[in-house]
Amino acid sequence: MTTNICIYFQVHQPDRLRKYSYFDIGHSHNYEDEKVNREIFLKIVNKCYLPACSLLLRLIEQYQGVFKVAFSLSGVFVEQCQRFSSEALDLFKKLAATGCVEFLNETYYHSLSFLFSPAEFTEQVLLHKKMIEQEFGYVATTFRNTELIYNNDVAKFAESLGYRTILAEGTEKILGWRSPGFVYRPHGCQQIKLLLRDYRLTDDVAFRFSDRSWSEYPLLAEKYAYWLHSLHGKTETINLFMDFETFGEHQWHDTGIFEFLEKLPEYVLKHPEYCFATPAEISQRLDPIAELDVPYPVSWADMERDLTAWYGNDLQRDALHVVYALERDVKALNDPQLLHVWRLLQTSDHFYYMCIKYASDGDVHKYFNPYNSPYDAYINYQNILVDFSQEIARKKEEMSVVAASNGITSLATSEQQLQVQSSQRCCWFANILKQLKKLFFEC
Repeated sequence: MTTNICIYFQVHQPDRLRKYSYFDIGHSHNYEDEKVNREIFLKIVNKCYLPACSLLLRLIEQYQGVFKVAFSLSGVFVEQCQRFSSEALDLFKKLAATGCVEFLNETYYHSLSFLFSPAEFTEQVLLHKKMIEQEFGYVATTFRNTELIYNNDVAKFAESLGYRTILAEGTEKILGWRSPGFVYRPHGCQQIKLLLRDYRLTDDVAFRFSDRSWSEYPLLAEKYAYWLHSLHGKTETINLFMDFETFGEHQWHDTGIFEFLEKLPEYVLKHPEYCFATPAEISQRLDPIAELDVPYPVSWADMERDLTAWYGNDLQRDALHVVYALERDVKALNDPQLLHVWRLLQTSDHFYYMCIKYASDGDVHKYFNPYNSPYDAYINYQNILVDFSQEIARKKEEMSVVAASNGITSLATSEQQLQVQSSQRCCWFANILKQLKKLFFEC
């Protein structure tokens, strides 16, 4: 029985928000910190994207099509490539041209839209699908939701959009005694197949690789391949899903992470019944062994493997509900730039920065957080939302004036718009205090 090794890399960089104070509200509608975005992106380009993509190209050429990987590139990431590093984008296009790389679809803005707006979720997925086709000439058949957030409804939705394969976290919360090393059929679906991440073997590389206190340190490719080979006959696929930034950014070059990746195919392929395969290939080759019922959302984040990394406290919930409450008004304006800004504000990282956790999960959140605290992240984000809401109100007023001049009933009176803006400003400070007070007493 052949055992498939499926390596999938997630590639995403958020557009970071600039420091935006209460006194900026009504005066500046520029929310992005383009200088910081450029600096961080180019740093990761040099540490990860250029050397890692170049290595993958060499490996694909060396093994003549036997070595294969899969990528999911967020639309936000691709836009940053277009602004800051055409060289990085060209390398991903070269990988696409090899025929040994599968490209997945996801939400364009790396958002949590499935949880709040099925219509917005669909639009973002279709935007991403169009972008992948245009940039890489690839028509994706595999879907992964943002942060591997998954339940039965996500699978049904993906199947309705025509996807044949979907990815999720292989947590015991949904598997119980079963193994992530097989293909499953999502509950309530007829065609789409489910591949599950082997989080233990993945995290050995993505998180524990450079941990000198780890009992298995140092992790060499030969040892890791031995672990994979030991599963022969017990599993049909070993799914290693991780951030691409593992190579050079999360695990620095001097840890030996690139040497590990370079040697891994050699040692894996020493076993005659092991091969590398993409998610789409595995889905074509293997039949589901059972139906898997996942009625509640799971993700690949933190120990809980749930939504608490983005939706676990009052700050996060408040920010998420406020930004998605703007959907109808934003879309009614039919303004592409405002729509783009609103969608950038949906990127999941903004809410990840507001997470309040301790122990190892808290350390991970702090590592990725550009703010001094989750409270700073929340206040900065809410300041931007207030200004953005007022800008929407102003645009609506302009449309009302134009409509009225054409003999059309006004969308809203000037007095109503002023009341909205006044209410937003008056409620801002009270809302901030309310949320912080709740969290203070919870802690």
